[in-house]
Formats: sequence, structure tokens, C-alpha cells
Amino acid sequence: MKVAVITVSDRASAGVYEDRSGPEIIRVLVEALPGIETSLSVVPDEADRLLAALHAQAASDWIITTGGTGIGPRDITPEATGAFIERDLPGIAEALRAASLAETPFAMFSRGRAGQRGHCLVVNFPGSPRAVRLCTKLLLPLLEHGPAMVHGEGH
Repeated sequence: MKVAVITVSDRASAGVYEDRSGPEIIRVLVEALPGIETSLSVVPDEADRLLAALHAQAASDWIITTGGTGIGPRDITPEATGAFIERDLPGIAEALRAASLAETPFAMFSRGRAGQRGHCLVVNFPGSPRAVRLCTKLLLPLLEHGPAMVHGEGH
């Protein structure tokens, strides 16, 4: 299984600060699923750059983005994801928001999406290390079953 992680952050992409969320997602994945293939890229909060990164990783089983899901003026991740996906998977985004809401009322500001393009599943996570830890753990049970379903292997 291949999971591509894309951090969406102006400051991390410019080297102003270290990306901690993307590496945290990978740490949780590798700890839970030894042998999983992962990649990490960092792009600024620019729709064309994120869309290019999504297309570059479209052969992955999963693409997880982190960051850019809020209501800030440069938060474009849900819109770029919407331009990339062919089918929405609202249950995933709703479940992540509901679990995050138990941790912080600020989860109500999350606009993250989830969807499918071909055989690739895409999900938007918030940008904090604490949030991505929670969201990654919630996604773990779906990681193998989702790709099996999109390949027609059933339930």
C-alpha cells in the first residue's frame, strides 16, 4: 500500500518553520503498518501547486493532505481537493470532524473533504500535529479496506 502525504503550508514550504504534521502522519502510519510505502511533499497554500501535487501522487492508494482546511484567507485545500476528486466521500470528513470536535470546539471551522479519483482515495486533515495524530489513528481501519473496495473486491 502506498500513502502519499502532502503538507499544505506557506511557511513550511518556504522553510520558515519545520513541517511537523506531515512527518507525524507518516510516523503513526509506519508504527501501525510496518512496510507501508509513504512519501511526503510540502507545497504552499496555492491551489495550482496543490493540484499539481495531487496529480503527481494519483497512483497512490491514499493521499492525505494536512493543512489549509480552515477559514483563513489562504486556506484552499478543500477547493483544490474538490477540483481533483471525481466522487465525494463525505462520511470520512464528517467522522474526522466529529472526532476532532470532541477534542476542540475549533474543529467546527474545519472544511476538510474526502473523495476518490480513480483508484486513489484522498482525505484532508487539519494542520496541527495533535489533530493529525487523531485523524491518522481514525483512518487506520480504512486504509486496506478502501482500496480493496475501489478495485471491486467488495466488502
